[in-house]
Amino acid sequence: MIIERPFYARDTVKVAQELLGKILVRVISDNILTAMIVETEAYKSFDDPASHSYKGLTKRNKPMFGEVGYSYVYFTYGNHYCFNIVAKDEKSSAGAVLIRAVEPLSGIEIMKKKRGVDDIYKLTSGPGRLTQALSIDKSLNEIDLTRECELYVINGYDIPIDKIESASRIGIRDALDKQWRFYIKDNPFVSR
Repeated sequence: MIIERPFYARDTVKVAQELLGKILVRVISDNILTAMIVETEAYKSFDDPASHSYKGLTKRNKPMFGEVGYSYVYFTYGNHYCFNIVAKDEKSSAGAVLIRAVEPLSGIEIMKKKRGVDDIYKLTSGPGRLTQALSIDKSLNEIDLTRECELYVINGYDIPIDKIESASRIGIRDALDKQWRFYIKDNPFVSR
C-alpha cells in the first residue's frame, strides 16, 4: 500500500526514522525496481544550519517549502543526484528526508547495468549510487510520491527501535551535534 500524505506531515526527524523499512518503487518502462530504505537523514528548516532551507527559499530548495510527500531531487558535487522526500509538521516552514541508502529487492540486474557494477553491496549504498541505480534525476524533482507513478513509496517492514542506530549526518560542516542520520543496524547496504 502506498504511503499516504499524512505520514509525511509530521516532525521531519520522526519521519526519517520511520521511513526505514519502507519500500521505494521505481517504474522504468515495463520494469519495476524495488528497494528497502535502510538509511536516511533528516533536514529541517531555519533551526538547522546544515539544511538547504536554512537561509530561506531559493529556486533549488523550493520543494522543501512545498507540500509534503513530494520529491526533492538535486544535483551535487558536480557528479550525482540526491533524492529526498519532503516531510515536515505544520510548525515547520520546510523539511526533507534524504534517502541515503537502500537494499535492492527486485530489478537488481537492471540496477547493476545502470551502475556498471556487479557487487550488490556497491549498488545502492550511498545517495549518489542509489539515484544512479534507480535512474533518479532532476526529471523526478517535485513529483507526488503518494500516488502510483514512476516513483513512489509503499509500506514494507516494521523495523524495531532497537535495530535503528542514529548518528551525525554525513558530509556536513554544521549542526554535527544533531543525531539525525538513521540506519538499520548491521544492514550491509548502509553507506560507509
